Amino acid sequence: MAAAEVYSLHDLERWSEATAGINPPLRLAVCGDPVAHSASPPMHNAALEALGIDARYTRLHLRAEDLPRAFQLLREIPFTGVNCTIPHKLAALELVDVVDASARRAGGVNTVQVTSDGHLIGHSTDGPGFSRAVREAFGGQLSGMRVAVLGAGGGAGRAIAMQCAFEGAAALALINRTVEKIETLSSEIRREFPLCEVSIHPSDPAIIADPLARTDVIVNCTALGMKPGDASPLPTPLISSRHLIYDSIYTSNRTPLMLAADGAGARSANGLSMLLHQGALAFEIWFGRQAPIEVMRAALR
Repeated sequence: MAAAEVYSLHDLERWSEATAGINPPLRLAVCGDPVAHSASPPMHNAALEALGIDARYTRLHLRAEDLPRAFQLLREIPFTGVNCTIPHKLAALELVDVVDASARRAGGVNTVQVTSDGHLIGHSTDGPGFSRAVREAFGGQLSGMRVAVLGAGGGAGRAIAMQCAFEGAAALALINRTVEKIETLSSEIRREFPLCEVSIHPSDPAIIADPLARTDVIVNCTALGMKPGDASPLPTPLISSRHLIYDSIYTSNRTPLMLAADGAGARSANGLSMLLHQGALAFEIWFGRQAPIEVMRAALR
């Protein structure tokens, strides 16, 4: 029997029947709404096969109201773990038994570990995955950097901003269409990381020109660039050749922001590397061994 591309809460409730004859067994998944587009299964299944682990990874389409029941079922099936994507990262914080420091900083759970005794431990590999991706793309550390985060009011923006502060960034410029959405985040960073200089700005090109001129790394956490025809979240004149541009949108093509960076002579990278390193870190949490990163990278490509 071949595995389905996507499973539902109904399938989870009759998992033995829904997955009868599938070998290796499905013991890992990404859950979201929507989830059919997720690139995580090929990446993780390549890693599992390469290391000879008797498990496979699938997709779970879960609505918000499905999540509490689904998390209970994860303990009973039993699963090894799940990744949580939009819109479930925040809700997962309240459904796990233990929340680790990375998830508290990020304000959400993207990786759930199911222990042998059925406990759920919530982690976040968003921030650490971003850090690894920046190091790989640009050969530098976040420590001492001046970072601007576009779309800092969303979940990815928060996770990345908090990771930058945690790793010793010298300054953070938090930029969001609605400034009120980043006031709490800025206060939290100032309280927990007092050595990091924090400023908040509306996403108006005329207003952010000055903070961007004093920035080393610009990170896009907005959705601009996800759909064909989207404009760049930053016009080329605001980008300098010395900027390092990281677009968290993952795609095999160059995003509008990356094309704007090309026009300014700046180095850039997209979110495919962040997806890779988030996944590798999750794999290491679940199995306690180093992930086969190049195998996973090849599967993503």
